[in-house]
Amino acid sequence: MKRGYAPYSVGVTTAEPQSNTEQTRTPIPAPDDATVWGRPYRALTLGIVTVVLLIAFEATAIGTAMPIAARELDGLALYAFAFSAFFTTSLFAMVVSGQWCDRNGPLPPLAAGIGGFAAGLVISGTAQSMWPFVLGRAVQGIGGGLLIVALYVVVGRAYPERLRPTIMAAFSGAWVVPSIVGPLVSGTVTEQLGWRWVFLAIPALVVVPLLTALPALRRLDAAGTDGGVAGAGAPMDRRRLRLAGGIALGAALLQYAGQDLRWVSLVPAAAGAALLVPSALRLLPRGTFRAGRGLPAVVLLRGVAAGTFIGAESFIPLMLVTQRGLSPTLAGLSLAGGGVTWGLGSYLQSRPRLEPHRDRLVRAGMILSALAIAGAGLTLLPGAPVWTAALAWVVGGLGLGLVIASLSVLLLRLSPPAEAGANSAALQVSDALSNVILVSATGTAFAALGGAAHAAAFAAVFLPLATIALTGTWVAARLRPAA
Repeated sequence: MKRGYAPYSVGVTTAEPQSNTEQTRTPIPAPDDATVWGRPYRALTLGIVTVVLLIAFEATAIGTAMPIAARELDGLALYAFAFSAFFTTSLFAMVVSGQWCDRNGPLPPLAAGIGGFAAGLVISGTAQSMWPFVLGRAVQGIGGGLLIVALYVVVGRAYPERLRPTIMAAFSGAWVVPSIVGPLVSGTVTEQLGWRWVFLAIPALVVVPLLTALPALRRLDAAGTDGGVAGAGAPMDRRRLRLAGGIALGAALLQYAGQDLRWVSLVPAAAGAALLVPSALRLLPRGTFRAGRGLPAVVLLRGVAAGTFIGAESFIPLMLVTQRGLSPTLAGLSLAGGGVTWGLGSYLQSRPRLEPHRDRLVRAGMILSALAIAGAGLTLLPGAPVWTAALAWVVGGLGLGLVIASLSVLLLRLSPPAEAGANSAALQVSDALSNVILVSATGTAFAALGGAAHAAAFAAVFLPLATIALTGTWVAARLRPAA
């Protein structure tokens, strides 16, 4: 965290970022022409990219196996909680991981995150009823929250600034294959071996990438400690942990209220908002919600970009099945092209010749995302080809690939070493929180307008999300700090 855990705005949002040599030491010595797959970085890159690959496969595969698991465990009534438990605990764990990384380096939270992620999968995979299954998803969320922030800090500390766009592109590329084959493999395993093996097969695999990257991570950890990182050894900020608990509990209450359209649900909704809003205002960088120049705008735009795109994506397969009569398999495959172009967009932003135009890339990416969300909604029109949504998602994936990877690069550029963990946590909290709020809000409107049987209910999802995504083009103009 920051020195003394002062508000985020101190020394970051109102001044030009420090030079790369001042900001981030490179603990892994390498020649100037080294690449992320060159000898100095090869083991580390292979290890952390493989971790992301396994996370991506798990995320795409579990969505396919989850309905079968809930039905066999007689827990369809708790189906939504299996998702909300993951997001709620991950919100809290992200803040913990940010402080832990700034205090002790990224290795301890990275190892704990992998362990928690694997433990959650085992708990869910061996559950005999739905509540233990939900508990496993909550444990998995803790591991995932610790893990994702630690990975960002590893990138910030281990790789020089010129290589960060490439490693972020590798992270995005690791999602391409799972997004295409994950549902198919998961469906086959579920049908042939049972849903439990979708959960139990991955924990044995996550140990391999950790062991591969361990020597480099140990060198990085030792160099960070010796390098005099300003936050090293500082105690955990209990106030920020309480705020993290408030934002997680508030998000959980809002999700619960969004699943119940009775008037009584206004009580948990109000309680959730009362906890979430002040906690978010204090936990995210000062000026985030007014798009302050520099770091606040980066954090806000991450939430806008991810929340609108993922929110719309969660309704597309349902729309294609109920409104256009596609099979679940074809409806799911309609999103596969977006995974491929997401990787392509991430690759394009990593090209050195495009580095001076990063702000324009982000703005163009948000325009493509807004057009894609609106284009997916056009599939509701009776005369529109059924492949309209798939084509729109190809366009949107390209846009999000440009945006998400670029924002990660900008965040690390604006973060001094002692604040890399805190700022990475803020970026991930913005992402997860936006998903929770936008999915809850659109889900409530969707249910209120009659649900999947009515085209108007889907329109109430896509049109607002497209409008919010379009506002991201204005936020993108504020990514550069004030002079």
